[in-house]
Amino acid sequence: MKERPGNIFTFHDEVLGKEDKEALLGQRAYAVWMTGLSGSGKTTIAKILERRLHAEGFLTRLLDGDNVRDGLNRNLGFTAEDRAENIRRIAEVNKLFTECGVITINCFVSPTKEIRSSAKNIIGAEHFLEVFVDTPLEVCEFRDVKGLYKKARRGEIKNFTGLDAPFEAPDNPSLAVTTEGKTPEQTADDLYRFLHAKIKRK
Repeated sequence: MKERPGNIFTFHDEVLGKEDKEALLGQRAYAVWMTGLSGSGKTTIAKILERRLHAEGFLTRLLDGDNVRDGLNRNLGFTAEDRAENIRRIAEVNKLFTECGVITINCFVSPTKEIRSSAKNIIGAEHFLEVFVDTPLEVCEFRDVKGLYKKARRGEIKNFTGLDAPFEAPDNPSLAVTTEGKTPEQTADDLYRFLHAKIKRK
């Protein structure tokens, strides 16, 4: 970790806190961290979940790997170091959204336990909900909605998670959902029911 420059003076304790923002919005803020292989269904499920929560008056923000890499993290590649920096930046953004009372839904492969643990530490364990979208590799590869597995098999993409780069499944996620043999709506409903009781202010 780089040493903080001497000309930076923070004032985190002087601004309105998370509880003030949650009271204004009438909700409790969490970072919903969806992890799973490419093609597992993370983004599809997240889109359905976000629309359902929005319809009920919850303020949300969906963050997706492709969109973030097209903007905030467009200068990063897929080396181990760049993957770690990608998640660090995303976690810092999550922390900001959470402090504003927003429910943040994340769709990132985030393949290693170390990377996900780092995100959890930045965001805060009490605000972090790890959701494992447990879809087998063969199902993800059969779907191959972006054509990425075919490119990786041809050697056009290096360090592709699940093939020539590892994916470490969570040991004890907040929730594990399956997509095999279920519609995206059914899987999103599983996640909705788990989340709704946590985000609704009493």
